[in-house]
Amino acid sequence: MNKKKGFWQKVWQFKALILMALPGFIWFIFFFYIPVLANVVAFKDFHISPDGFLASLSNSPWVGFENFKFLFASSDAWLITRNTLLYNIVFLAFNLFFAIAFAIVMSELRNKKAVKVYHTMSLLPYFLSWVVISYFVYAFLSPDKGILNQWITNAGGEGINWYADPKWWPLIFVVLNVWKSLGYNSIIYYASVMGIDPTYYEAAMVDGASKWQQIKNVTIPQLIPMMSVLLIMNIGGIFRADFGLFFQVPKNSGALYQVTSVLDTYIYNGLTATGDLGMTAAAGLYQSVVGACLLLAANFVVRKLEPDSALF
Repeated sequence: MNKKKGFWQKVWQFKALILMALPGFIWFIFFFYIPVLANVVAFKDFHISPDGFLASLSNSPWVGFENFKFLFASSDAWLITRNTLLYNIVFLAFNLFFAIAFAIVMSELRNKKAVKVYHTMSLLPYFLSWVVISYFVYAFLSPDKGILNQWITNAGGEGINWYADPKWWPLIFVVLNVWKSLGYNSIIYYASVMGIDPTYYEAAMVDGASKWQQIKNVTIPQLIPMMSVLLIMNIGGIFRADFGLFFQVPKNSGALYQVTSVLDTYIYNGLTATGDLGMTAAAGLYQSVVGACLLLAANFVVRKLEPDSALF
């Protein structure tokens, strides 16, 4: 009884904080924990019933791992896995480099108004949907009226059919991904740089360190814990591709299939062609499980190398 009384006393003591956390807790219950139970659809031949989801679930026959064969038995399994992994690895590397570089450059500016303007400009692309960006890209890459083709033809060259030539698109995807996410990714690093104790830089200047040496020996080491945490979290999503980037921007062109087909677009095209919800649920479960395993593995490695930089 004393323990129970002490528990409710603590609840009453921190009632304001509990009330503040309650909306987020309820959101997680309804939009995360309860939907997790629906992963059983991945193991069923799911058919929609007019009596509701629970009736559909109970009336659908159990098929085990048959739905997963859609991913692994396909002749395109290697292609979509390779594209998904390689694109995400390149995105992680480039986003990390440019976000840190941009944050350091912004921290060196002394004009605070200019810093606010640059940060605002870099953040604007993040709030644009890929549908809107796809029209901007089309204005540049349109085969007949695109700006780039006009520049090429005016210079005496021959126009490029961008939406039928796959060799350019890996570079286009990398540029667009970095451009769109630069401002958002750099905010945390900028805050971390601004939070570094100025005495470190003062000591480095007394020792005669140049600006590059200060960045190399003071700024970068101070950012490593934050870099490790964000890298671990991003590795958990390495099997998830940005659907809008790979579907909307290249207009789902069949001629670009070899370089635009990733796990998410493959699932979408399969769903629209077959309407198999069980297959889609299996693919989503596969992405989540592999992502969780990669996150745990990355955290384990970081914890062994640098315990203070691990996520948990």
